Amino acid sequence: MKTDNIIQEKSYAFAIRIVNLYRYLTEKKKEYVLSKQVLRSGTSIGANIEEGIGGQSKKDFYAKLNIAYKEARETNFWLRLLKDTNYISAKEAKSLIEDCNEILRIITAIINTMKKQLNY
Repeated sequence: MKTDNIIQEKSYAFAIRIVNLYRYLTEKKKEYVLSKQVLRSGTSIGANIEEGIGGQSKKDFYAKLNIAYKEARETNFWLRLLKDTNYISAKEAKSLIEDCNEILRIITAIINTMKKQLNY
């Protein structure tokens, strides 16, 4: 994917990592419930960002970014739970959680900028 939009790039790369995590959890660990939850929330981040970018207005973009933020928070929860229940190692979890937290920081900055622009 060729783009200059950092959150679009990072959320897409993160979604790929989440899909690979899902494959690992289902194929190697035979875990199907938590893995499905992290797959849904982890890929939804980028999907909502994409939808927001294609939105019809700044308000539409703002709304989708807020949904992406919530999905990233949920993903953070599932990653911590997978680590603390020993489905993934602390090392694997650390890398994914760091990426998720970086996405959260970027989304937060965008939302805060949008709040000012929209006078919220």
